Amino acid sequence: MKSLDEIARELQGYDPQALSAQGVLDFLERLVPPMAETETVSLFDAPARVLAQDLISPLSVPPHDNAAMDGYAFNGAPLGANAPLTLEVVGTALAGQGWRGTVGPGQCVKIMTGAIMPAGLDTVVPQEFVTRVEAQPHPRVTIPAGLLQPGDNRRHKGEDLMQGQPALRAGERLTPAACGLIASLGLPQVQVRQRLKVAYFSTGDEILSLGEAPREGAVYDSNRHTVRALLMRLGCEVIDLGVVRDDPVLLRHAFTEAAARADAVITSGGVSVGEADFTKAMMKELGDVAFWKIAMRPGRPMAVGRIPCGERAAILFGLPGNPVAVMVTFLAFVRPALLRMMGARPEPQVLLRAHSDEAIRKKPGRTEYQRGIVTRHSDGTLRVCTTGSQGSGVLRSMVEGNGLIVLAHDQGNVAPGDEVSVMMFDGAI
Repeated sequence: MKSLDEIARELQGYDPQALSAQGVLDFLERLVPPMAETETVSLFDAPARVLAQDLISPLSVPPHDNAAMDGYAFNGAPLGANAPLTLEVVGTALAGQGWRGTVGPGQCVKIMTGAIMPAGLDTVVPQEFVTRVEAQPHPRVTIPAGLLQPGDNRRHKGEDLMQGQPALRAGERLTPAACGLIASLGLPQVQVRQRLKVAYFSTGDEILSLGEAPREGAVYDSNRHTVRALLMRLGCEVIDLGVVRDDPVLLRHAFTEAAARADAVITSGGVSVGEADFTKAMMKELGDVAFWKIAMRPGRPMAVGRIPCGERAAILFGLPGNPVAVMVTFLAFVRPALLRMMGARPEPQVLLRAHSDEAIRKKPGRTEYQRGIVTRHSDGTLRVCTTGSQGSGVLRSMVEGNGLIVLAHDQGNVAPGDEVSVMMFDGAI
């Protein structure tokens, strides 16, 4: 296991006093190990888990050629562009049942959506497009000229998945769609990475827990609740250690317990320069920790490292104390790192492009994350405006916004109408 100093030496231009946002991501990619332990869980317990191995399809989906809609199945070879086609209806094929009859030239079968296509038939005409005439011994339907091509409205065997082919790849997070896909293969269980355990607590004598009486100079702790909700969205097992006062004995106990019980530890508060508390000192004493000043806004101070516990170590993320800074640093850095620890395949951060409705002041040399409101105008373009005050303590702005306007490290001022990048909140917070 490389020390933090060894990791730092691998990074070109590493400067803990002026670390770029990309530098943080590069560092964390080298620091955090993917979880190796796996377990088998019921499909009902699989949502948000990470697939541990490639899932090979045990069958073809669909297992037969079948009708894509209600109508009449026939051999499409006689279709012509200049003349209608009249066919004799010799039976009905129902979903879930094989049709055992034979279909000769000039004949068709009424068919329901999902029913197996009878042998020799390759095309389905929707029932609403035909003219049906009752006759003896069989009804007749007429298909208008130029309406269809041979093979229309037929689902092919294995069109979704072919037996023996990978249905899902290892490292894939099991979304609702992925769980439905697994169910379509008849699999009641799936092998996944073990759930990541994350302990978290807030620090500071000024922090009140819910239920405590207000007092002068104190504020209620919002960070624990936002961090807990963010972790639950990721599917982590969360361990809430509450609020820890600025007391060396209490801090030592909290860090030691967190490292013993969890794979990762998240704290808020106590990492800024000059703060009158013992958090930074205890981090240094108990672990291999780096303290950064990140070239970003909000969220400049951050600590990262390891806290050993026996033969293993918990990864530490020491976040700022201001509520918005906590959420921004979590979204920008902690969330990608935790996904890597969970064994999820790395995915590039998806940023939308939107036109700014206002001027935004920005100094080159730092990455800024401004809370924004994205809307779609009548011409189809995406527009974005800020939520107003961008102070790192204005938690209301994270509620009113639906994304973060990401202004890149080297970017300068934004004029009205300029395109900017936006990290949308949906699915993350």
